[in-house]
Amino acid sequence: PATIVAGPDVGIDSNQQRFLSADLSGRLAAIDIGSNSVRLIVAEAVRGGNYRILDEEREPTRLGRSVGLDGNLDEQSMEQTIAALDAFKKIASGFQAESLRVIATCAIREAGNGPDFCRRIREEVGLEVEVISGEQEGRYAFSSVQHAFDLTDKNVVVADIGGGSTEIVFSTGEMIEEIYSTPLGAVRLSEQFPASDDVDGVDAFLLLEKEIANCLKRKTSKPPFAPHFMVGCGGTFTTLAELLIASRKGGPKQVAGFRASHADVRHLLDRLRKTPVRSRRTLAGMTPDRADIIVAGVAIIDAMMKRFRINALVVHSRGVRDGLLREMIQESTDLQGSASEVRAAAVDRFADACSGEADHGRQVAFLAGRIFDDLREAFAMPEGDRLLLEMAARLQDVGYVISYEQHHKHSYHLIRNSQLPGIREHDLELIANVARYHRGAAPKRKHDAFRHLSTDERQRVRRLAAILRLAGGLDRSRSQQVRDVRAGLENGRVTLTAMADEEPQVDIWGAERRRQLFEDVFEAP
Repeated sequence: PATIVAGPDVGIDSNQQRFLSADLSGRLAAIDIGSNSVRLIVAEAVRGGNYRILDEEREPTRLGRSVGLDGNLDEQSMEQTIAALDAFKKIASGFQAESLRVIATCAIREAGNGPDFCRRIREEVGLEVEVISGEQEGRYAFSSVQHAFDLTDKNVVVADIGGGSTEIVFSTGEMIEEIYSTPLGAVRLSEQFPASDDVDGVDAFLLLEKEIANCLKRKTSKPPFAPHFMVGCGGTFTTLAELLIASRKGGPKQVAGFRASHADVRHLLDRLRKTPVRSRRTLAGMTPDRADIIVAGVAIIDAMMKRFRINALVVHSRGVRDGLLREMIQESTDLQGSASEVRAAAVDRFADACSGEADHGRQVAFLAGRIFDDLREAFAMPEGDRLLLEMAARLQDVGYVISYEQHHKHSYHLIRNSQLPGIREHDLELIANVARYHRGAAPKRKHDAFRHLSTDERQRVRRLAAILRLAGGLDRSRSQQVRDVRAGLENGRVTLTAMADEEPQVDIWGAERRRQLFEDVFEAP
């Protein structure tokens, strides 16, 4: 049977992995099976982790058109999709691509017959499909955006509107704070509210707007910052840009980087609502196969700008496929170094970019590792937890990039969404939890992220966080005055011995203030 896996780190079958291997360096192909269309991009890797496009193709198959109504993919859409995939595979073969990856998003992810369709694709076309999560869609879209725009010191909302879902990313600078996947798709909503697309369908359009607003309220929170602007990915955004460009005399003519205000979006939505579908297809700038779903798509943009209080929109002409290609190039590059080297370098870059506390993080990681080593056998702690502890120490303050207040909570989200290379997703969850509790409240079952861990994992997080707090206290002065620490256990009592060239009064005081969690967890005063 076909294997459906959420996430990018799935092994592709050997034929696909060595897709017509040739002596052509760095030729890659990526196929995205979306709810509205299937897209191919063929590229050649160049220096610096970039690439040049060799070919692109798009086929609108409307794979997701029946999923929202009856929960399954319809036969006509599946046949059209298989035909498109067969053609795209031959195109990639013609370019002698060394590696080919095929991802599928909302339509196949939600359809009851999605697994059967993936099996059909494998048997009839010879391609293995990776069904990615909405969260991974958001990561790919953000990866594409951060390579196209300078996000330094910018608070940004990235939105990717597809046929079946909309992924929303809150980011500060180069770091993801939160990812939301919502069932707001241009195709899905157009089917759910068909009368809203009619000129006389005023009441239906109001219901459409209400549904979008309620869904955003249920599925998302307000950003923890005031967004500078929104970056939009996907065909809805590029079509919006084409329509606005065509309606203006003079001004920018390029879709990539096109800017629009919230008022521009609202005026366009009102104009489209007043134009019958047949006439809409002939509008300058309109992609004909989007004419019947564009009202729902622009309504989603309008609602997001209201919800997140954003007045400026920037259109990005790429998105998920671009992010996937960049991941493929990065994975190829990572193979040139050892896993530990790649991981260490990524952690250093992440910490340096966010906290400005690199020396403090390294010192706390060293001291925490020393305490862990001395107590590991006595408390039967897994040896592998040392690495998780050290990485949590290095990254504990990355939340500073958002704000000092509640930075430990921001650190959790930033670490959780970082996708650091060489670290399994579940280990990243543990690291994020440990870092989250380096200060503030002790771990509690009422905290969502902590509650979702297993009983054993909660115990591990509590122990590592307790050690991390003590180690952090021993560098309270931020001067690295305590150059080493040893821990001893005797008669149920743990003793820490700090070594320093001068009396480290502030650091001892800092450790004393952070001892409570350690005493509670290890039951050792």
